[in-house]
Amino acid sequence: MPSPTGHAARLALAVLLCALAMTPADAGAAPRTPPHTGAASWTAQPAVSGSGTGGRPYFYLEGPPGTVLQDRISVTNPGRSPVTVRLSGADRYDARSGGSGGRGATGAGRWLRTAAAEVTVPARTRADVPFTVTVPAGATPGDRPAAIVVRGGDRTVGVPVRLRVGGPTLAALTVEDVTVSGRTIHYTLVNRGNAVLAPRLAVRADGVFGTLLRRGARTLPVELRPGQRLRLTEPWRDAPALDSATVRLRVMAEGGAHGEATARAVFVPWAPLTAGALLVLAGAGAGTYAYRRRRARRQQRGDAGTGTGTGTDAGEPSVRPPGGRQHSGSRHLAKAGAES
Repeated sequence: MPSPTGHAARLALAVLLCALAMTPADAGAAPRTPPHTGAASWTAQPAVSGSGTGGRPYFYLEGPPGTVLQDRISVTNPGRSPVTVRLSGADRYDARSGGSGGRGATGAGRWLRTAAAEVTVPARTRADVPFTVTVPAGATPGDRPAAIVVRGGDRTVGVPVRLRVGGPTLAALTVEDVTVSGRTIHYTLVNRGNAVLAPRLAVRADGVFGTLLRRGARTLPVELRPGQRLRLTEPWRDAPALDSATVRLRVMAEGGAHGEATARAVFVPWAPLTAGALLVLAGAGAGTYAYRRRRARRQQRGDAGTGTGTGTDAGEPSVRPPGGRQHSGSRHLAKAGAES
């Protein structure tokens, strides 16, 4: 039977091994600093007044020509290291192209100025940067889209600015360049007014035997800025295989804007027609070839029956070539010469 001393020794050894297994391998090394994530997690949005929590999705500013409008943009850095960002005005912001800030702005983006072009935001801090929009005295009334583009590290954020210049608003919309290609209707919308429009579209197509397509007015998922041209498409999955149709498009928007355009479309099943045409051509070619062969055979049989190529006129002797048999006419001529 094992002694109590052996049990105690084994128990002490087990405790020592557990302690060694639970000790980190680099316990003597200095602790590593966790990576900083501030450069990848900063945000930019319209500033919230006071301690409110409800944020604005975009800036909305309104004023007559010649006024200076003001607001603030907040850049928040929740990370553990400072973040430096650059701010600029743009006519618009597109996440794919990065907007057109700075000197590239040609519209309302030129009217926008931030208090600082570059801002360093400390860790766990929010920086509110004031900016102004100076509306020129000669600006025409209407909506003017713009944006504040914020760049820092490998990120770019655009905050929309919706600016309305005071004065009479004109809503004008046209639809142009309507064409039909296969099962798709192509068209162009043009905003010819000074207000941002959300267009609605109605489509109708009439064929030889009646209505082929009828779709009621619905709001398109686009927004037309003043002066903007936008090329769009409308699917027509059940287009006819053989017909002549008149396609009519009607567009409308708030403020009384509306427009209409038509186009003619001819639907022909080109594949069957092409195959039929090829068969007709092949048949015509085969018939022509057979006719020529029959004509050539008839001509050969006729030539063989009349003996053309060796005979002469009646009453005239025929002369065989040298070395051949002499014709009877030739013998008669030779005998007459001898008698004389």
